[in-house]
Amino acid sequence: MKALCYHGKEDVRIDNVPDPKIEDPGDIIIKVTSTAICGSDLHIYGDLVPTMQDGDVLGHEFMGEVVELGKDVKKFKKGDRVVVPFIIACGSCEYCNRQEYSLCDDSNPNEELCRENLGHPLAGFFGYSHMLGGFSGGQAEYVRIPYADIGPVKVPDSLTDEQSLFLSDIFPTGYMGAENAEIKDGDTVAIWGCGPVGQFAIQSAWMFGAKRVIAIDIIEERLNMAEKYGKAEVIRTVDADEVYEKLMEMTNGRGPDCCIDAVGAEAHGTEGFNKDLDMSQPNALAQIFKSCKKGGNVSIPGVYVGKVKELPFGMAMNKALNLKMGQTHMQKYMEPLLQKVEEGKIDPSFIITHRMSLDEAPEAYKTFRNKDDKCIKVVLKP
Repeated sequence: MKALCYHGKEDVRIDNVPDPKIEDPGDIIIKVTSTAICGSDLHIYGDLVPTMQDGDVLGHEFMGEVVELGKDVKKFKKGDRVVVPFIIACGSCEYCNRQEYSLCDDSNPNEELCRENLGHPLAGFFGYSHMLGGFSGGQAEYVRIPYADIGPVKVPDSLTDEQSLFLSDIFPTGYMGAENAEIKDGDTVAIWGCGPVGQFAIQSAWMFGAKRVIAIDIIEERLNMAEKYGKAEVIRTVDADEVYEKLMEMTNGRGPDCCIDAVGAEAHGTEGFNKDLDMSQPNALAQIFKSCKKGGNVSIPGVYVGKVKELPFGMAMNKALNLKMGQTHMQKYMEPLLQKVEEGKIDPSFIITHRMSLDEAPEAYKTFRNKDDKCIKVVLKP
């Protein structure tokens, strides 16, 4: 089959690789019908993720049709359309029983490698390094899905791929980011970053009862999307002093009740987008610590890679800020959010700006990374 494979920094290629096979009675094989490039994929593309190996198959946002089943699979049959969470979870360990699926004890076969890099074993991830299991990803024609009765969700015929695809990651990630902010009716919510996760965090903040949503970015097309689809007020700068002053002005000197970091380690400073960015700079989080109201809630769905420099943690401690963060507990959110899509409360396809073939994936990575052609989200068709 054809698959997009990692070969080093900024080197991804379409290779011919062996078709996946059923390895465990709980597996299914799906034929991929739609897959997407995520901002987290750019961490791999920039060679910032440890334990990648030459030839690894990339991609963790995907969906498709079931073509093979292990003998123990009860939830699906051949021909079912399914959307697959990027998190692989066993469904029966201590953490899964608490619905903390991204912390699963048993789905990652490379426990020691993960412990060495992250301190404790985490769940397996599709298409995302060997410390997270070394599982082949979904930017491919076919994928093996372990623990199939725990992860994927059946997609009704009434929904298109484009309406369903983002249940694989960015819609639940934005939603959990809003939930972790513990938004109450009437709150003012500020969201740093209007990329795909930020856009879904904006949508989700309204679902939790926000009175005002303020979005912060410098990319014009993202800000326009936040205004048009998210009905957000926007701040069109990332200069730390200007952001703080504008937020104080907009909240009568109080600061937002809830702040969401939907940027993470990719946050830039005043110099604008930088391809060779130092990923350890916590610019967005530093702004949040300064701007959030005393006793306010800070949610961090943005991904951080390793250590961060010069984080003003004393400011957060003395202001009694409440911090909540983590990878998304996907299996907890997929069914409820699928229902919201079915009911017409949200159409996640608004995020798509580029549609390309799998063969065009290497060029699509460059376009997405460089934000060329007003690119916000790419969907690939194998």
